Amino acid sequence: MHKIQTIALAMVATLVAGCASLTPGPDFDALLKKMMDDSFRSEGIATKDRLVQDAANEACSKAQGENPPDEVVASIQQAALKSVRMPSDGKFTGDWREGEKLAQNGRGMTWSDKTALPKDNGGNCLNCHQVTKEEVSYGTIGPSLYHYGKDRGVQDPESMESRPIVEYTWTKIYNAKSYNACSGMPRFGHGGLLDEMQMKHLMALILDPKSPVNQ
Repeated sequence: MHKIQTIALAMVATLVAGCASLTPGPDFDALLKKMMDDSFRSEGIATKDRLVQDAANEACSKAQGENPPDEVVASIQQAALKSVRMPSDGKFTGDWREGEKLAQNGRGMTWSDKTALPKDNGGNCLNCHQVTKEEVSYGTIGPSLYHYGKDRGVQDPESMESRPIVEYTWTKIYNAKSYNACSGMPRFGHGGLLDEMQMKHLMALILDPKSPVNQ
């Protein structure tokens, strides 16, 4: 009799445990969203709509440091590539001197800035890249850009011979997700962070043979 009671109790315990396992757990996505929403406030030009991810960023966040599924990666890159607009006048480079100023300028898009216009923004390139040999402080999240044009044999960035690497570079600056779905590089053109002329100046900085980048 005691043995039967023990078996019965075990069966009840198993049944209760099974029912408990069917109870829905916390919605962690919703909890995270609420936490983020509660942790920030709109201030100046930095509004809370910056917390809303687009499809590309959302997919990469869900991948938690890994690559999303291949079909998702392909979809993100195709959409990014489609967003790229080549220079309206067909010229890809401006003044490398202005590009150097932009590369060293980390201002823009913060709550204390009066506007979010490209004219008020810098490129902040040194936050992630080495740019010239003279720089003593720079980030290493991205690859070094020193000798970028020289190592790729660019003698005239506006020539047809250089067009493949020039178009690649423009596309990378405009929307880096065109080649790397989860790239952390700012989408300068796609996001309206820099205007066409500013992007041309940055192109000149890393491609013009006369630029200190290529000396």
